[in-house]
Amino acid sequence: MHLFKNEIDGCFVKRFCNRNTLVALLLSSTLLACSSTDDEDPDTLVAELTEINETFTPQVLWDRSVGDGVDDYFSRLKPAVAYDKVYSASREGDVIAFDIKTGKEVWQNDLSDINNERSFWDARVSALVAGGPTVGSDKIFIGTESGKVFALSAQTGELVWQADIKGEVITKPALGENILVVNTASGIMKAFDANTGEELWKVEQDVPALTLRGISAPVIASGGVILGTGKGEVSVYILEKGQQGWTTEIGEASGTTELERVIDVDSAPVIFGDKVYAISSRGNLVSIELQSGRIIWKRQYSSYRQIAVYRNDIYITTTKGHVYSLNRNNGIERWSNLSLTNRGVTGPAVVDNYIVVGDFEGYLHWLNQETGEIVARHEVDGSGIHSTPTVSDDVIYSQSRDGDLQAIATPKIVTAEK
Repeated sequence: MHLFKNEIDGCFVKRFCNRNTLVALLLSSTLLACSSTDDEDPDTLVAELTEINETFTPQVLWDRSVGDGVDDYFSRLKPAVAYDKVYSASREGDVIAFDIKTGKEVWQNDLSDINNERSFWDARVSALVAGGPTVGSDKIFIGTESGKVFALSAQTGELVWQADIKGEVITKPALGENILVVNTASGIMKAFDANTGEELWKVEQDVPALTLRGISAPVIASGGVILGTGKGEVSVYILEKGQQGWTTEIGEASGTTELERVIDVDSAPVIFGDKVYAISSRGNLVSIELQSGRIIWKRQYSSYRQIAVYRNDIYITTTKGHVYSLNRNNGIERWSNLSLTNRGVTGPAVVDNYIVVGDFEGYLHWLNQETGEIVARHEVDGSGIHSTPTVSDDVIYSQSRDGDLQAIATPKIVTAEK
C-alpha cells in the first residue's frame, strides 16, 4: 500500500492507493490540528485571529478564477510572472495566462486534453497538475503526478513538447542555461533540453521508506543543480552532465518512532551570493558555502515551507506556523511572531518593507520587516492559501485552493516630514 495524505483546510487526511513503495506525508502533531477545544493539547491549538493595528489597506488590482484550483489536495502550485503576464494552473489541467496589468485572459490551454481528443460525451479526467509553473526560454513548463512534463509557448499556450518521467512531479522544475531539471517524488531527476525536450541526463536518488508528501524543488546556480533530499541532506549536481558533487547533512533525526525521525529537506534551497541557505523539516536552518558544501553556521529551526532571503535577513515559517527573522551572516534571531500558531502558514514572501504569509483560512498577513508585527490583513478566499505568495514589482499574486487568483498592491506609507 502507498500511504498518502491530502491537505484539507490545514488538516491532513489519509488516502490509500495501490503502489509498490511506502511514502507518507507525516508531519508532527502540531500540524494536525483543525479545530480547538478546551480539552486539547495546547501544542495543537489553532491560534484565533485577533484585532491588529492596521497601518494600511491592501488594494486588490484584479481578481480572476483559475478553474477549481487544487481542491482539497496537497499542492505547491503557485502563479509565475514573466513576459508581462501572470501564468497559473489548476490541478485538473487548466493553464491560463493573464495580462499582468488588467488581469484579462490572454490564452488558455487544457492539459487534460492537450491533443484535443476528448469528445463531447467524454468526462474530463484530471491532468493531476502539481509541479510548476516555471517560465523561461519563452515557454512555460509544468509537471504532473502522472509523470508528464509539458512545455507550452509562453505567448500562445500551444504545446511545444512533452516528455515522460518515472515518478510524480509535485514541485516546480528549474530552468537554467537552456536546461530544464525536473525532480520527482520517486527520486528520479531528469534534465531536458528546454527547446526540444530531449533528455540530457538522469539521476536516481535514494528515497527513505518514510518521507514527507513533498520534495525539494531543484535550484540552478553557478553551473550546478542544488536540492534537498528525503534523507535530510542538501546535494549539488553538475548541470551539464548530472554528476554529483558535494552532499551536506542538515537534518537531525531524534525520537524513537519513524515519524519522529523524518528529516526531509522539503523546501527549495535559496542561493544568495556564494552561500546556500536551507532548512530541514526536523533539524536545522543552515548556511552552506556554495563551492565546498561546508556548513558556515546552523540553528535549530524546523520547516517544510519555503524560506526567503532579503538583503542581510532570512525569513522562515516553522512547522508550527511561527515566523522568524534571522541575520543572514550569523543566524542570530532578530524577531519572532508566534501569533499564527498552527494556522497552516505559508512560507514568507518579501514585498516592499513587509513580509507576507498566507494561512489555511485564506488570509494574507503583512508583517513589518523590522519588528515582525502584523500591520495589515486581507482575505483572499475562505478555501485557504496553500503556497507562498508570488511577488513581482511589489505586487502580490496569491491563489487560493479554490482557484481564486488575486493581484494585490501594498500602498506606500508616506511619512510626513518634520
